[in-house]
Amino acid sequence: MHRAFEFLIHHGHAVLFGWVFVEQLGVPVPAMPLLLAAGALSGKGYLNFFACLLFCVLGAVSSDSVWFQLGRHRGIKILQLLCRISLEPDSCVRRTEGIFSKQGARSLLVAKFIPGLGLVTPPLAGIFHMRFRRFLLFDALGTMLWAGAFLGLGYVFAGEIERVAASLASLGGWLLVVVFGALAAYIGYKFVGRQRFLRELRIARITVDELKQKLDAGEQITIVDLRHSMDFEAAPEVIPGAVHIEAKELEEKNNRLPRDGEVVLYCT
Repeated sequence: MHRAFEFLIHHGHAVLFGWVFVEQLGVPVPAMPLLLAAGALSGKGYLNFFACLLFCVLGAVSSDSVWFQLGRHRGIKILQLLCRISLEPDSCVRRTEGIFSKQGARSLLVAKFIPGLGLVTPPLAGIFHMRFRRFLLFDALGTMLWAGAFLGLGYVFAGEIERVAASLASLGGWLLVVVFGALAAYIGYKFVGRQRFLRELRIARITVDELKQKLDAGEQITIVDLRHSMDFEAAPEVIPGAVHIEAKELEEKNNRLPRDGEVVLYCT
């Protein structure tokens, strides 16, 4: 049997808890391959399927509770922090806010299946003061669906996964090179995409001080507050005279903007 499988048999529950906990904190270490392997070992009778599911739920809910409490006590600053440290473009936060505003607690049921959504949803729940018990219930149910799906796939296709593992074992030390190379390539791809996104944002920017100087000088400037309604609810302060239009509505309501004047857009 592949050495990785043997290690997982002896330390499976602790590994599942720790790996899922770290992934849900935002570290780019995908848990899906580990869940498939644990499911396969359950299918062969080496691990208990329900114990694996339990430790996955405990790991995810523990890390999600940390983000929930940070969101509750630090507010919108946590989303700004996630935008800075996340490998996903900042638009993932906007998309998450849209889903959360429509679905509320139900968004926690599918959050972990959608890249970028699982990390942002727990602090959003804290920011908008969802009851902690309600958060725990929906987060645990969502984690059960997510972990159960991949553990179940591993369980059903246990034979095929074991054959793949045996083939990979023949690579010996090269297997680690392939794994770490693939992980580095994934992180590099996400990092390059994020830097490209930030470069596009820098094309036409104005600092707070520059805007204030223009306003003090009496220049005619239209200021548009593009924050999502949820951000606006959490921090309703606006720049005096700013017009509030959500980003998704900008094209529909652009008749409110001057065609021959300077327009400054801002968000979180």
